[in-house]
Amino acid sequence: MMHFQGDQTIKAPRERVWEFLTDPRFATTCAPGLERLEVLDDRRFRAVGKVPVGPIKGAFIVEAVWLEREAPERARVRARGKVPGHSVEIEIRLVLSASGPTATAVHWEADMKLKGLLALTGGRGFQTAANAAADAFFSCVKANLKASAFTETEQAPVPP
Repeated sequence: MMHFQGDQTIKAPRERVWEFLTDPRFATTCAPGLERLEVLDDRRFRAVGKVPVGPIKGAFIVEAVWLEREAPERARVRARGKVPGHSVEIEIRLVLSASGPTATAVHWEADMKLKGLLALTGGRGFQTAANAAADAFFSCVKANLKASAFTETEQAPVPP
């Protein structure tokens, strides 16, 4: 099991940050390698994408379910993904707090389990790759929230 965590400050009101991070139509626009998203219902979604992990290349199919959503303070999601012969399970927890009237502090934690060759080879460089992916994700979130005052009726933003 690997554990990751971090803190980000996003210059947007907490309700807007909450809406972006907990709506897969918005949040997945910042997911690297995403090719397709399917919202199954209000709690579950499926994503397909290509993210090379060490020597493993191929399309990952990820099924995710929201375990907890307490607007606009906290959320918890579990995702399971696989590429033939390998799998990953990750649980992500988000805690949002107001940081003044126009900024939001986001504390995130993730616990990840790797199986198959991923556990043997991909795990070594995963800490650096995970931190880089988290930084890229939150940079994209910040850019989207800064550039657009999106609403639920608009289409999902496009990553910069």
